[in-house]
Amino acid sequence: MTITGGCQCGAVRYSAQGQPHHNALCCCADCRKSAGATPVGWAVFDQDKVTITGTPVSYNSSGDAIRQFCGTCGTGLFFYSASVFPGQVDIQSATFDDIEACPPGVLIQTAEAPRWIDTLGEMPRFPRYPGMPG
Repeated sequence: MTITGGCQCGAVRYSAQGQPHHNALCCCADCRKSAGATPVGWAVFDQDKVTITGTPVSYNSSGDAIRQFCGTCGTGLFFYSASVFPGQVDIQSATFDDIEACPPGVLIQTAEAPRWIDTLGEMPRFPRYPGMPG
């Protein structure tokens, strides 16, 4: 399997070979602040099986945790941590070209999740923004 993706503006692109070790939705406060969303999808690949084109900007978010994003459009892309994922890279799965290619399998860091995360399945659903045609 090959997963491709990139940022919103196209300045940073990537290709990941093989199946991810896991694909999780993370509810931690660090991810929430970094992405401006909860939960944040992440898929872990071996670093040597990921090719990146373009130059993402790096930010040390805590300890040995490095987050990378596009410096032009701000899209969050990668997470590296030698203590958590040695030799691996966590890729924000919302940036996959085919979002259906590898669905998440677990919700993690729920100790830091807002209480309303448990009610997501109960919320009303609309195919488009409410009140908009289509």
